[in-house]
Amino acid sequence: MKLPFNQVLKNGLVVELDYMQPEEQEVVRSLLNVVILEDKTYPQTKPLSEAEFATYWLSQDAFVVRACTQDTTDKPQEVLGAFYLKPNFPGRCSHICNAGFIVQPVLRGQGIGRLMGEAMLEIAANLGYEAVMFNLIFETNIPSIRLWQSLGFDVIGNIPRAVKLADEQVVEALVLYRALR
Repeated sequence: MKLPFNQVLKNGLVVELDYMQPEEQEVVRSLLNVVILEDKTYPQTKPLSEAEFATYWLSQDAFVVRACTQDTTDKPQEVLGAFYLKPNFPGRCSHICNAGFIVQPVLRGQGIGRLMGEAMLEIAANLGYEAVMFNLIFETNIPSIRLWQSLGFDVIGNIPRAVKLADEQVVEALVLYRALR
């Protein structure tokens, strides 16, 4: 996959998937912090500082989906979603990668997550990863579970009582895996 990559979403919006640019880091950090505070998908309990975000999200490869506009020379394009891709484990196991995804709340269900998921699988394979593993998908995150299973991921385990949600509910987390070769 050659980046940037353009696609038309099911709602007719033209988007571009590309590497995240330094000037987009704060927008992505802000979006991640919105998602964290929703208390539905990420394990963090409080917003990330710039340093915490850099350690968590920017340690390897980071990508964004931007809205395409007629004239992109004058103003930055809006970031609609983002994901990172990095080794899940060090050394001898670094051929298995991990990724994290976020989408603007008002744009969920428009195909941005699927676009990023499909692109991530191709990018990961092109970078030499042999598999993708998600360590902690909350069982209550049904849209994510459905997406990953539709993209060929298998549930290879569960972690009982892994997640303590803000409403005092305790739920399990799933471990998902997909070979790339």
